[in-house]
Amino acid sequence: MNQPRSSRRHFVQGAAAAAGTVMLHSSQSDAATIEQYSAKPPAGFAPLTVPGKITKVSAKGDFASFMQPNQLWPKPEVAKSLLEKAMMEFTGASNLNTSMARFISKDDVVAIKVNGIAGQKGTYTMATNFEVILPVVEAVLALGVPADKITVYEQFPDFLAGARVNVRKWQLPAGVAVGTHNNKDHKMPDIKVYQGIKTKYARIFTNATAVINISMIKDHSISGYTGLMKNMTHGNVNNPHEHHANQASPQIAMLYNNPIVTSRVRLNITDAFKIMYDKGPLDKDPKTRIPHGALYVCTDPIAMDTIGVKVIDDERKQRNLKSLADSGRDPRYIRSGAEFGLGVHDLNQIRMQTFEI
Repeated sequence: MNQPRSSRRHFVQGAAAAAGTVMLHSSQSDAATIEQYSAKPPAGFAPLTVPGKITKVSAKGDFASFMQPNQLWPKPEVAKSLLEKAMMEFTGASNLNTSMARFISKDDVVAIKVNGIAGQKGTYTMATNFEVILPVVEAVLALGVPADKITVYEQFPDFLAGARVNVRKWQLPAGVAVGTHNNKDHKMPDIKVYQGIKTKYARIFTNATAVINISMIKDHSISGYTGLMKNMTHGNVNNPHEHHANQASPQIAMLYNNPIVTSRVRLNITDAFKIMYDKGPLDKDPKTRIPHGALYVCTDPIAMDTIGVKVIDDERKQRNLKSLADSGRDPRYIRSGAEFGLGVHDLNQIRMQTFEI
């Protein structure tokens, strides 16, 4: 599927406006740093971007039938099948590898950010599934990206282990790098993004020309919701704790709105085999961790986070719980991000394809 010219033009105009907003509020030195650390695709390569579009693929059958015996992780063949279907339908390509080629060039340096905070300490209960991570890595390798130019990473070692990355039998292909930044491995100069707070983005992130964001759908005790945007912001900066005031709104939107982020995030994959409707982001109450049995693919983080909030609120309503907004945890940062031009927030304008296999 070729991206409509109007969609590409709208996206570029929105990205330019967002970049202008950041530069307008940056010092001259900050603007120079942002320019230096913004990514550029390899020469001649134009990554696919489709604002407002989401592809959702669900697994057929009851939850137990497509999960492993512990009911925590999907069967590998199911996860790969859902991922390939979602990627094919989103791009119009014929298989997973050719779909990935719409986002990643063989000449890219690729970082894959996973989310394992709720699977840490050996529980492995509510993290990005290794069964989703592995076929993503394999598809990038199939494009000709050298293994040593691919890094799967997280904030801390326990978080990465929570996603079962290179833990016991769950091994990535030989040569693929893994890493954690530990809120310390940030080589760029400080910039000020929100209220004069000095901030840096992680070296693994800024060394990459292309980032694949694999996140989840979860309630968050501070920001209300944690999904694609927060995985890229608070999962990459050196001082996430300094960006939690006021329910992290608008900080998440402002941190994402920086060209250092928007220039390199190419593909968003939401692992929603399980979701968490309350008491997140840690897996403190197993009753709030429920089956959903789906994967989502998009390039628009606002659209997907908007849908994620709706999924959470629908589950809360079924359980006679207040919505995130009515519980005092409205994720306002998503609306702020839409106002910055980062994506589509209006549910009536989000185009979600749904499939079941």
